[in-house]
Amino acid sequence: MPSIQAPPQAAIRPAGEADLAPFFAYLDDHLRDNGTNGNPLFQPLPRDASHMPPGLRLAFIRGIVQDVGDPGWRRLWLAIGPTGGIAGHVDLRARPEPGAAHRAMLGMGVHRAWRRRGLGRQLLATAVDWAGSSAGMAWIDLEVLSGNTPAVDLYLDAGFTMVARIADMLRIDGVGHDLSYMTLKLR
Repeated sequence: MPSIQAPPQAAIRPAGEADLAPFFAYLDDHLRDNGTNGNPLFQPLPRDASHMPPGLRLAFIRGIVQDVGDPGWRRLWLAIGPTGGIAGHVDLRARPEPGAAHRAMLGMGVHRAWRRRGLGRQLLATAVDWAGSSAGMAWIDLEVLSGNTPAVDLYLDAGFTMVARIADMLRIDGVGHDLSYMTLKLR
């Protein structure tokens, strides 16, 4: 009987400054799927303008070198596939409110070729573990388009609580979208 092989796994590692250029190229490609080809809308961007905004590039460039706890800090992990390409990412960043240094905001994505393989769960677990143990955070918060059912389900399965769902919060391509706010208590 032939043996069944598991699909190759991606290795998750922290990203450094040298990883930013390939990450930006990956993210631009990833954003092309935003609301197209049967994919849910996962970023609050018009479909024809789904690319990495310049301000976000700058936030990563500046934030990745900031100490955790400083305004604007950001940490990024990349999942690297067996051939060296980026399979997915997860990032945590400072909340903008001065009194919220004990909380982090989460963002993540998985490349189209790696979806539905459990990589999102692995990326999320990496960020949660780091936030709770290495960074001493008490909470992780996120915002997600409510219609992005795969993401909402992933977060709920990981223990996040939906604290609010605001109807018609965003108008994208002339259509109203609900926005869900979710949080995870770490300690």
